[in-house]
Amino acid sequence: MGAAAAPGVAGRPLPAAAGAGTASAASAPAVARRVDGPIDVAPGLAFGSGGVEALDWPALRAAVENCRACALCNSRRHTVFGVGNERAHWMIVGEAPGEQEDLRGEPFVGPAGQLLEAMLQALGLTRESAPAERQVFIANTLKCRPPRNRNPAPEELAQCEPYLQRQLALVQPRVILAMGRFAVQSLLRSTLPIGKLRGQVHSYQGIPLVVTYHPAYLLRNPVDKARAWDDLCLAAEVMEQQQRQGASPP
Repeated sequence: MGAAAAPGVAGRPLPAAAGAGTASAASAPAVARRVDGPIDVAPGLAFGSGGVEALDWPALRAAVENCRACALCNSRRHTVFGVGNERAHWMIVGEAPGEQEDLRGEPFVGPAGQLLEAMLQALGLTRESAPAERQVFIANTLKCRPPRNRNPAPEELAQCEPYLQRQLALVQPRVILAMGRFAVQSLLRSTLPIGKLRGQVHSYQGIPLVVTYHPAYLLRNPVDKARAWDDLCLAAEVMEQQQRQGASPP
Protein backbone atom coordinates (compact mmCIF):
# COMPACT_ATOMS: atom_id res chain seq x y z
CA MET A 1 0.00 0.00 0.00
CA GLY A 2 1.32 3.47 -0.60
CA ALA A 3 3.85 5.54 -2.45
CA ALA A 4 5.85 2.49 -3.36
CA ALA A 5 2.95 0.10 -3.70
CA ALA A 6 3.55 -3.16 -1.90
CA PRO A 7 2.42 -6.48 -3.38
CA GLY A 8 -0.62 -7.80 -1.59
CA VAL A 9 -3.39 -10.35 -1.74
CA ALA A 10 -3.60 -11.79 -5.24
CA GLY A 11 -0.68 -9.50 -6.12
CA ARG A 12 -2.79 -6.36 -5.81
CA PRO A 13 -1.33 -3.16 -4.38
CA LEU A 14 -3.50 -1.10 -2.10
CA PRO A 15 -5.17 1.65 -4.17
CA ALA A 16 -4.33 5.25 -3.39
CA ALA A 17 -7.43 7.10 -2.25
CA ALA A 18 -8.60 9.94 -0.30
CA GLY A 19 -9.72 12.45 6.24
CA ALA A 20 -9.74 12.45 9.91
CA GLY A 21 -10.68 10.69 13.10
CA THR A 22 -9.68 10.28 16.74
CA ALA A 23 -10.16 8.03 19.86
CA SER A 24 -10.91 4.63 21.79
CA ALA A 25 -12.40 1.64 24.06
CA ALA A 26 -10.96 -1.64 25.45
CA SER A 27 -10.40 -5.24 26.81
CA ALA A 28 -8.01 -8.07 27.66
CA PRO A 29 -4.24 -8.04 27.40
CA ALA A 30 -2.81 -9.00 24.03
CA VAL A 31 -0.77 -12.08 23.30
CA ALA A 32 1.30 -11.55 20.19
CA ARG A 33 2.08 -14.46 17.89
CA ARG A 34 2.98 -15.18 14.30
CA VAL A 35 0.57 -16.91 11.93
CA ASP A 36 2.28 -20.29 11.96
CA GLY A 37 0.10 -22.33 14.27
CA PRO A 38 -3.62 -22.98 14.80
CA ILE A 39 -5.70 -19.89 15.51
CA ASP A 40 -8.39 -20.33 18.12
CA VAL A 41 -11.63 -18.39 17.88
CA ALA A 42 -13.18 -17.56 21.23
CA PRO A 43 -16.54 -19.24 21.90
CA GLY A 44 -17.67 -16.21 23.90
CA LEU A 45 -16.56 -12.90 25.34
CA ALA A 46 -16.60 -11.39 28.79
CA PHE A 47 -18.22 -8.02 29.40
CA GLY A 48 -18.25 -4.99 31.60
CA SER A 49 -20.86 -4.27 34.24
CA GLY A 50 -24.15 -2.44 33.98
CA GLY A 51 -26.27 -4.92 32.04
CA VAL A 52 -24.92 -4.01 28.60
CA GLU A 53 -23.83 -7.63 28.21
CA ALA A 54 -27.48 -8.71 28.04
CA LEU A 55 -28.57 -6.34 25.26
CA ASP A 56 -29.50 -7.51 21.77
CA TRP A 57 -28.83 -5.36 18.69
CA PRO A 58 -31.94 -3.12 18.88
CA ALA A 59 -31.54 -2.55 22.61
CA LEU A 60 -27.82 -1.86 22.24
CA ARG A 61 -28.46 0.68 19.48
CA ALA A 62 -31.04 2.40 21.65
CA ALA A 63 -28.69 2.42 24.63
CA VAL A 64 -25.94 4.10 22.60
CA GLU A 65 -28.34 6.59 21.03
CA ASN A 66 -29.68 7.64 24.42
CA CYS A 67 -26.43 7.43 26.37
CA ARG A 68 -25.70 10.38 28.64
CA ALA A 69 -22.94 8.77 30.67
CA CYS A 70 -20.33 11.43 29.91
CA ALA A 71 -20.21 15.08 28.85
CA LEU A 72 -19.82 14.22 25.15
CA CYS A 73 -23.59 13.82 24.95
CA ASN A 74 -23.91 17.60 25.31
CA SER A 75 -21.93 18.43 22.17
CA ARG A 76 -22.69 15.56 19.82
CA ARG A 77 -25.08 15.83 16.90
CA HIS A 78 -25.43 12.08 16.48
CA THR A 79 -24.03 9.02 18.17
CA VAL A 80 -22.00 6.80 15.84
CA PHE A 81 -23.06 3.25 16.56
CA GLY A 82 -21.47 1.30 13.70
CA VAL A 83 -22.45 -0.25 10.39
CA GLY A 84 -22.14 -3.55 8.57
CA ASN A 85 -22.99 -7.22 8.75
CA GLU A 86 -23.98 -8.18 12.28
CA ARG A 87 -22.25 -11.57 11.87
CA ALA A 88 -19.29 -10.29 9.85
CA HIS A 89 -16.13 -12.37 9.68
CA TRP A 90 -14.10 -9.14 9.72
CA MET A 91 -14.59 -6.38 12.30
CA ILE A 92 -12.92 -2.99 11.83
CA VAL A 93 -12.41 -0.99 15.02
CA GLY A 94 -11.53 2.67 14.58
CA GLU A 95 -10.99 5.56 16.94
CA ALA A 96 -13.52 8.33 17.68
CA PRO A 97 -15.97 10.03 15.32
CA GLY A 98 -14.81 13.15 13.50
CA GLU A 99 -16.94 16.02 12.26
CA GLN A 100 -18.43 14.21 9.26
CA GLU A 101 -19.13 11.09 11.31
CA ASP A 102 -20.87 13.23 13.92
CA LEU A 103 -23.02 14.87 11.24
CA ARG A 104 -24.05 11.60 9.58
CA GLY A 105 -24.01 9.17 12.50
CA GLU A 106 -21.82 6.75 10.53
CA PRO A 107 -18.17 5.74 11.05
CA PHE A 108 -15.42 6.36 8.51
CA VAL A 109 -16.93 8.88 6.11
CA GLY A 110 -15.17 11.59 4.13
CA PRO A 111 -11.64 11.13 2.71
CA ALA A 112 -10.60 8.67 5.44
CA GLY A 113 -13.70 6.61 4.71
CA GLN A 114 -12.91 6.62 1.01
CA LEU A 115 -9.43 5.30 1.71
CA LEU A 116 -10.83 2.63 4.02
CA GLU A 117 -13.23 1.51 1.28
CA ALA A 118 -10.32 1.24 -1.16
CA MET A 119 -8.40 -0.82 1.40
CA LEU A 120 -11.36 -3.15 1.88
CA GLN A 121 -11.96 -3.52 -1.85
CA ALA A 122 -8.34 -4.55 -2.33
CA LEU A 123 -9.09 -7.50 -0.03
CA GLY A 124 -12.39 -8.33 -1.71
CA LEU A 125 -14.35 -6.84 1.22
CA THR A 126 -17.03 -4.18 1.40
CA ARG A 127 -19.05 -2.11 3.84
CA GLU A 128 -22.09 -2.43 1.56
CA SER A 129 -24.68 -5.19 1.84
CA ALA A 130 -23.02 -8.59 1.26
CA PRO A 131 -22.65 -12.02 2.89
CA ALA A 132 -20.88 -12.18 6.26
CA GLU A 133 -17.59 -13.31 4.72
CA ARG A 134 -17.43 -10.19 2.53
CA GLN A 135 -19.27 -7.41 4.38
CA VAL A 136 -17.33 -6.08 7.35
CA PHE A 137 -18.74 -4.58 10.54
CA ILE A 138 -17.23 -1.20 11.38
CA ALA A 139 -17.35 0.41 14.82
CA ASN A 140 -15.46 3.06 16.74
CA THR A 141 -14.08 2.78 20.23
CA LEU A 142 -15.85 6.02 21.14
CA LYS A 143 -19.46 6.56 20.04
CA CYS A 144 -19.54 10.36 20.30
CA ARG A 145 -17.26 12.98 18.79
CA PRO A 146 -14.93 14.77 21.20
CA PRO A 147 -15.17 18.54 20.64
CA ARG A 148 -12.70 19.81 18.01
CA ASN A 149 -11.57 16.19 17.50
CA ARG A 150 -9.50 16.32 20.67
CA ASN A 151 -8.17 13.10 22.18
CA PRO A 152 -10.73 11.30 24.34
CA ALA A 153 -10.47 11.46 28.11
CA PRO A 154 -9.95 8.20 30.05
CA GLU A 155 -13.38 8.50 31.68
CA GLU A 156 -15.02 8.88 28.25
CA LEU A 157 -13.32 5.72 27.03
CA ALA A 158 -14.34 3.86 30.18
CA GLN A 159 -18.00 4.80 29.72
CA CYS A 160 -18.01 3.68 26.07
CA GLU A 161 -16.03 0.49 26.55
CA PRO A 162 -18.97 -1.85 27.35
CA TYR A 163 -20.73 -0.84 24.12
CA LEU A 164 -17.79 -1.92 21.97
CA GLN A 165 -17.34 -5.09 23.98
CA ARG A 166 -20.99 -5.98 23.42
CA GLN A 167 -20.71 -5.26 19.69
CA LEU A 168 -17.73 -7.60 19.49
CA ALA A 169 -19.64 -10.26 21.40
CA LEU A 170 -22.67 -10.00 19.12
CA VAL A 171 -20.66 -9.99 15.90
CA GLN A 172 -18.17 -12.68 17.05
CA PRO A 173 -15.76 -11.83 14.21
CA ARG A 174 -13.02 -14.18 13.07
CA VAL A 175 -10.50 -11.35 12.88
CA ILE A 176 -10.34 -7.81 14.27
CA LEU A 177 -8.51 -5.05 12.39
CA ALA A 178 -7.71 -2.28 14.89
CA MET A 179 -7.00 1.03 13.16
CA GLY A 180 -5.34 3.94 14.91
CA ARG A 181 -3.40 4.57 18.10
CA PHE A 182 -6.33 4.93 20.49
CA ALA A 183 -8.19 1.89 19.21
CA VAL A 184 -5.05 -0.23 19.26
CA GLN A 185 -3.80 0.85 22.67
CA SER A 186 -7.23 0.48 24.25
CA LEU A 187 -8.05 -2.94 22.83
CA LEU A 188 -4.60 -4.29 23.66
CA ARG A 189 -4.23 -2.46 26.98
CA SER A 190 -0.88 -1.21 25.76
CA THR A 191 0.93 2.11 25.68
CA LEU A 192 3.28 0.99 22.92
CA PRO A 193 3.12 2.87 19.62
CA ILE A 194 1.55 1.21 16.59
CA GLY A 195 4.97 0.75 15.03
CA LYS A 196 5.91 -1.57 17.91
CA LEU A 197 2.65 -3.54 17.80
CA ARG A 198 2.07 -4.07 14.10
CA GLY A 199 3.51 -6.99 12.11
CA GLN A 200 2.26 -9.68 14.51
CA VAL A 201 -1.02 -11.33 15.42
CA HIS A 202 -2.40 -10.33 18.81
CA SER A 203 -5.40 -11.73 20.64
CA TYR A 204 -8.45 -9.91 21.98
CA GLN A 205 -10.26 -12.36 24.26
CA GLY A 206 -9.34 -15.20 21.93
CA ILE A 207 -10.08 -13.41 18.66
CA PRO A 208 -7.07 -12.72 16.40
CA LEU A 209 -6.35 -9.00 16.21
CA VAL A 210 -4.12 -7.22 13.69
CA VAL A 211 -2.89 -3.66 14.23
CA THR A 212 -2.63 -1.01 11.54
CA TYR A 213 -2.65 2.73 10.98
CA HIS A 214 -5.82 4.81 10.80
CA PRO A 215 -6.71 5.91 7.23
CA ALA A 216 -6.65 9.56 8.35
CA TYR A 217 -3.05 9.08 9.47
CA LEU A 218 -2.19 7.49 6.13
CA LEU A 219 -3.59 10.48 4.27
CA ARG A 220 -1.16 12.67 6.20
CA ASN A 221 1.69 10.16 6.01
CA PRO A 222 1.41 8.29 2.70
CA VAL A 223 4.89 6.84 3.16
CA ASP A 224 3.34 4.37 5.64
CA LYS A 225 0.75 3.04 3.18
CA ALA A 226 3.07 0.19 2.22
CA ARG A 227 3.33 -0.87 5.87
CA ALA A 228 -0.43 -0.68 6.26
CA TRP A 229 -0.87 -2.89 3.20
CA ASP A 230 1.42 -5.45 4.83
CA ASP A 231 -0.88 -5.34 7.87
CA LEU A 232 -3.94 -6.00 5.70
CA CYS A 233 -2.18 -8.94 4.07
CA LEU A 234 -1.36 -10.32 7.52
CA ALA A 235 -5.04 -10.09 8.52
CA ALA A 236 -6.01 -11.80 5.25
CA GLU A 237 -3.50 -14.55 6.01
CA VAL A 238 -5.14 -15.07 9.42
CA MET A 239 -8.53 -15.40 7.77
CA GLU A 240 -7.26 -17.77 5.08
CA GLN A 241 -5.62 -19.98 7.69
CA GLN A 242 -8.86 -20.22 9.63
CA GLN A 243 -10.69 -21.18 6.46
CA ARG A 244 -8.08 -23.88 5.71
CA GLN A 245 -8.56 -25.20 9.23
CA GLY A 246 -12.30 -25.30 8.66
CA ALA A 247 -13.03 -22.78 11.38
CA SER A 248 -16.72 -22.21 11.92
CA PRO A 249 -18.28 -19.05 13.36
CA PRO A 250 -18.24 -19.10 17.19
